[in-house]
Amino acid sequence: MKVGVLIELFKDTDIQEKFAELKAMGLDSCQLVCWNRERINSNDTAEAVNLAAKTYGIQITAFWCGWEGQRVWDFYEGQLTLGLIPTAYRAERLKMLMEGADFAKKIQVTNLVTHVGFMPENPYDPKYQEVLTACKAIVAKCKENGQNFLFETGQETPVTLKRAIQDIEEALGAGNVGVNLDPANLIMYGKANAVDALEIFGEYVMGVHGKDGMYPTDGHSLGKEVPLGQGKVNFPALIQKLKELGYDGDITIEREISGEKQKKDILMAKEILEKLI
Repeated sequence: MKVGVLIELFKDTDIQEKFAELKAMGLDSCQLVCWNRERINSNDTAEAVNLAAKTYGIQITAFWCGWEGQRVWDFYEGQLTLGLIPTAYRAERLKMLMEGADFAKKIQVTNLVTHVGFMPENPYDPKYQEVLTACKAIVAKCKENGQNFLFETGQETPVTLKRAIQDIEEALGAGNVGVNLDPANLIMYGKANAVDALEIFGEYVMGVHGKDGMYPTDGHSLGKEVPLGQGKVNFPALIQKLKELGYDGDITIEREISGEKQKKDILMAKEILEKLI
C-alpha cells in the first residue's frame, strides 16, 4: 500500500502546479476528480494531464467522474438529486459517465469511480432495478475499455452495495465492478462502521480513501468531515483488515476543505497512514 491524495481538475493550466505540489509533499499517486463535462470531453485536457503525470512521475490510480445537474448533500434533497437515482438526470449523467470512461482511457487510468446515489435497500423497489440497469450499461462500457467501475461508498448500505455488484455480475459476468471504499462516508451517512463493512464487501475493494468523519447528529444533515485521526474511523483496525484481505492498492487522502489548512491536514494524514502501513 502507498499513500496518495485526491486532486480535483478544474482547468488544464493548473494540473502541472497541482502535480508539482503533490510531488513536493512526498507523494507520487492520486485519484483525479472532475465534475466539468467540458474538461472531460477535451483532448487538450487529457494531453495536459498526461504531460503533467509524465513530468512529475505521478500515477493516477482512478478517475472520479462527477455528473451535471442539481446536487444536495443531505438526507432529504440528496435522495432526489444525487447520482443515477433521479429519473430527470439519469440519462445525461449516464452519458457523462460514459464520456468519463473514455477520458480515463485517454489518461491511461483503469478505475472509474462515482457515487451512484441512495440506492434503495429494498431490491423490489422500482428505483433499484432502474439504477441497476444504468449501472450495467456503464460497467459494460468500462469492460469494453479494459476498465473497472467502482462504486464510491456511503449513500447505500454495505448489503445493498454488495447485492448490486452481485446482480451486475450475475447479469453480465463482468468481473470488472468493485468498491472505492470511503470509510468516512459510511460513517457520515450513518450507513456502517467501515471496518465492519469490509466483512460484507471486502473482496470487492479496489480503491480506498483516507478520510475521517463523524456520525450524523440529526436526521437531515450528514455527519461532519474532520481531519484524519480525529473522527470515528478506526484506521489501525481498517488498515489491518485491508492487509488481511490482501488489498495492496493505494490509500488516497481526501480532505474536503481548501487552502493551507487542507495542505496541513493532508500532510498530517500522510504521516499517520504511512506509520500504520
